[in-house]
Amino acid sequence: MKDIALQAGLSLATVDRVMHEREGVRAVTRARVAAAIAELERQYVQSGLAGRRLVIDVVMDTPQRFSAAVREAFEAELPGMRPASFSARFHVAETMSEPELLAILRTIRRRGSHGVVLKAPSTPAIADLAAQLMAAKIPVVTLVTDLPEDSRIGYVGMDNHVAGATAAYLLGRMVKDKPGKVLVTLSSSLFAGEDERERGFRDVLAGHFPHLSVVRISEGFGVDRTTELLVRDALEREPDILAVYSAGGANRAIVKAFADARRACAVFAAHDLDQDNVRLLATGEITFVIHHDLRHDARSAYQLMLAYHPMLPADFQVAPSRVAIATPFEVMH
Repeated sequence: MKDIALQAGLSLATVDRVMHEREGVRAVTRARVAAAIAELERQYVQSGLAGRRLVIDVVMDTPQRFSAAVREAFEAELPGMRPASFSARFHVAETMSEPELLAILRTIRRRGSHGVVLKAPSTPAIADLAAQLMAAKIPVVTLVTDLPEDSRIGYVGMDNHVAGATAAYLLGRMVKDKPGKVLVTLSSSLFAGEDERERGFRDVLAGHFPHLSVVRISEGFGVDRTTELLVRDALEREPDILAVYSAGGANRAIVKAFADARRACAVFAAHDLDQDNVRLLATGEITFVIHHDLRHDARSAYQLMLAYHPMLPADFQVAPSRVAIATPFEVMH
C-alpha cells in the first residue's frame, strides 16, 4: 500500500479507500492508483527492486511517438541500476501549456521526489521552477533539450549543435552544387535543443554550402496537422525548396505536404528512430535519420541521481550520447 501511494503520489488513506472500493473517490483518482499498480508490477518484474529505493518523475512535453521510446528506454535500464533501485513516474503529453507544466512541477515539489527528468521548453518560468525544485533538494536532469545550468544538475542527450552540423554536412554533400533552399522545421523555438540544432545546421551551410539557404518554420509542436499546414504554406511561398532538415518531428505530415504539392524533396534529414521514422526510412521517403542511444540517456540520468544522493562519487560525470546516422539499409532487415 505504501509503495502504491508513493508511486501514485497519493496519501495512504486515499489508496486504502480505492483498494477497498469505498465511496467518495473520484474516477481520476482510481485511475491513478490503477496506473501506479500496473507500473509497479512491470517494474518489479524487471528489476526485483532491492536495496534503497528511489522514485523519480519523468516529465515530458513531447509527441507520443517520442515519449513511448523514452519510457521504453528508462524502464529497460531499471534492472541494471545499483546500488539503489529506481521506479519512475511518467508525466507526458503531446502538447502542454506552460501553466500545465508548471502545475505538474509544483505538485512534484509539494509531494516530494528523488529527482526529476525534464524535457520542457526553456522559458523563464519553467527554469525558475526547476531551480526551486533544486532548492528543495529535488535534483533536475534535463533530457535532449536543456535549461540554464543553475536550474539542473546535468543534461543528458546528444550535443545538439553537433547533430545539426552533421545533418548539414551530409545533406549538403548529397545535394551537391545545386542551388536552392532547405526547409528547416522546428517543433517550437522554445526548445533550446532544437534551437541548437538549427544553429549547427546554419553554421555548416554558411561555411561549406553557401549556395544553400534556409527557410525556417516553427511552432507546429511536433503535431502532424499543425506541422502540415505550416509546410504547405512554406511550399506555396518558396518554389526553390529542394530539401528538408526536420529538427522537430511530424515527418509523416511533412512528407504528405510535399506529395500533395507535387514537390520533389532531394534529401530529407530527420531526427530520432521512432516508429514513424523507421517506416519512412524503410520506404525511402526520408533519406537519413540523426539519432542517439536513449538507453544511454536513461542510464546517465539514473547515474546523475545516484551521484546526487550520494551513491556514486560526487564528481561523477556523464558523457553526451554519440551522434549516430541511420539509413534505410539499417531498418529494412
